[in-house]
Amino acid sequence: MLNVPSQSFPASSSQQRIASGRRSKVPLKQGRSLMDWIRLTKSGKDLTGLKGRLIEVTEEELKNHNKKDDCWICIRGFVYNVSPYMEYHPGGEDELMRAAGSDGTDLFDQVHRWVNYESMLKECLVGRMAVKPTISKGMLPKSRVTDTLAKEGPSSPSYDWFQTDSVVTIVIYTKQKDIGLDSVIIDHQDDSFRAETIIKDYSYLVHIGLSHEVQEDFSVRVVENVGKIEIILKKREKTSWKCLGHPLENDNSLVPKKDTGLYYRKCQLISKEEVTHDTKLFCVMLPPSTHLQVPTGQHVYLKLTITGTEIVKPYTPVSNSLLSEFKEPVLPNNKYIYFLIKIYPTGLFTPELDHLQIGDFVSVSSPEGNFKVSKLQELEDLFLLAAGTGFTPMVKILNYALTYIPCLRKVKLMFFNKTEDDIIWRSQLEKLAFRDKRFDVEFVLSAPTSDWNGKQGHISPALLSDFLKASLDKSKVLICICGPTPFTEEGIRLLHDLNFSKDEIHSFTA
Repeated sequence: MLNVPSQSFPASSSQQRIASGRRSKVPLKQGRSLMDWIRLTKSGKDLTGLKGRLIEVTEEELKNHNKKDDCWICIRGFVYNVSPYMEYHPGGEDELMRAAGSDGTDLFDQVHRWVNYESMLKECLVGRMAVKPTISKGMLPKSRVTDTLAKEGPSSPSYDWFQTDSVVTIVIYTKQKDIGLDSVIIDHQDDSFRAETIIKDYSYLVHIGLSHEVQEDFSVRVVENVGKIEIILKKREKTSWKCLGHPLENDNSLVPKKDTGLYYRKCQLISKEEVTHDTKLFCVMLPPSTHLQVPTGQHVYLKLTITGTEIVKPYTPVSNSLLSEFKEPVLPNNKYIYFLIKIYPTGLFTPELDHLQIGDFVSVSSPEGNFKVSKLQELEDLFLLAAGTGFTPMVKILNYALTYIPCLRKVKLMFFNKTEDDIIWRSQLEKLAFRDKRFDVEFVLSAPTSDWNGKQGHISPALLSDFLKASLDKSKVLICICGPTPFTEEGIRLLHDLNFSKDEIHSFTA
């Protein structure tokens, strides 16, 4: 019997792509949207061609199914008939055919490992691969896992605990010096305690069933010079604990971040306010038993259940304002997360999000992304290219650079929109430019009214060559770009034509 997990998957417009592995979407035929696919999977139609049977598939059998009208793909040991899905795939048929008749796990992970193929392709499941018994990495003795990771990753972290009459302190020794409060994510519910620490490109997990009850609120302290994290839990009763508790799934494990699944917690909608005619600022509150700070330039996933199916979309948190608190407090309030979200009336996800009432809940994942603030260190010129809601990753990058980079000479934002009414936080951007002479903003409109006196058009060599002038000939430069896929891909191509190197460009996906 196959145990098929049922999880969530992003909407078709939510593919996140890193600069080195971008995947273009293709226009879909009418009637081939994500909602249409969901309807098809719930119609009762036989999408596997096996009339409900599940089979074991040999490598030889898998290889035989390698045509568009007969295409089987293996992902993590499960085989799916993806032929019915071909016309619904946002990346196009050719992208799926790259894995036809073979194991597509690595290809899938390169493009969008967070997409929940188990849920999306559940009705396409042919069966499980018939393979010889092997020991997977997760089943190796812990010492061998540690030895393997030691060769390619950070030194193995560890944890310990101690107590007083009123508190229990869990100490994580990361053995790294670049650890901050945003490196650790903590969730505890009932007796389950979970602390994930991001160490370079690895995830170290402490996952324990606590032996006694603790209060909801706790505190976290990071000793940066030695990479030590202290988590102080308040006991409900002043009794001596004989042990911390019992290990839960993957406790004391260190694995590559790319191999971990997304972890969600339910957050409460606190407020939503109009920013433009179609964009709103949403504020959600983390549970009192969660510590989570989204690092600058990274995103999270929001998850809602729509027509019985869990749908996920990525969003980059922003500050609540560009002007209110420019410098982060020493102990920042990490209980609130803000999102600037454009509402698409004919969309699937955003209307549902907009229909949430104050006090309703939405699931929020742990942070994802490959941007490191170390890219901003010693920077002299920072150029930001944004189109529409591609502005969102720029908000925290802009604030961070102007606040924490002492050698910064200039930050310039070129903000592309259709009309003046579409410009997010225009007045705040103009006030910031007036207040801080290091910052300049230029608005470019593609469909302006006749009385618009600013720049017009789309991203082009003429606009960029004039905009991307460094303050000095050999300034250290970084260019960040984000917007719809065609905008970003064209922008990167133009930047390369202007002789900017790969290291000087970082792209986000809106």
